[in-house]
Amino acid sequence: MKPSELSKLRKEMSKIQDSKRYEHTLAVAYTAANLAACYGENVNHAMTAGMLHDCAKCLPEEKLLSICEKRHIQISREEYKKPSLLHAKAGSYLAGKKYHVSDQDILNAIHNHTTGRPGMSLLEKIIFVADYMEPGRRQAPRLEQIRRTAFVDLDRAVLLILEDTLNYLQDSGSVIEKTTRDTYQYYREMLDGNSES
Repeated sequence: MKPSELSKLRKEMSKIQDSKRYEHTLAVAYTAANLAACYGENVNHAMTAGMLHDCAKCLPEEKLLSICEKRHIQISREEYKKPSLLHAKAGSYLAGKKYHVSDQDILNAIHNHTTGRPGMSLLEKIIFVADYMEPGRRQAPRLEQIRRTAFVDLDRAVLLILEDTLNYLQDSGSVIEKTTRDTYQYYREMLDGNSES
């Protein structure tokens, strides 16, 4: 996207998101741009995905379910229990349909920004990590470590985030989406394998 199109997206998000969500959106977009510059990813793609990653976050749960059911987007048992988890999948659909994004990597980055997925592309990892560690975040237990790690070993940052997310969800008795477990397993095995060689 050109800078003028990104500016238009920014205005669109400011209309549909409350001020706290909009601040988060901007922070994710700029954090993603920094990570993209660090790792040689397309900065505009990172900004676009960051700007749109939560474009469906403010929709009611019934609307998220409706979008996914009508478009035959797969809904897991966990997502039926907690439909707010569907904001990433619904957001990916809206990014294409409403905001005219055609790049599949950007759409995938939006689609997978909450659970991740095994074998993510560089852009997907950037959005996944940026969403977790943007400057407005305060709560995560190893946040400073993750922020430092993200700029030297993105895969390790992904693994740390997944570990902390699974621990938090388990401790709070929250729904754990199977994809999050699978993604954690994938990156743990990958990084364990790398450290052995």
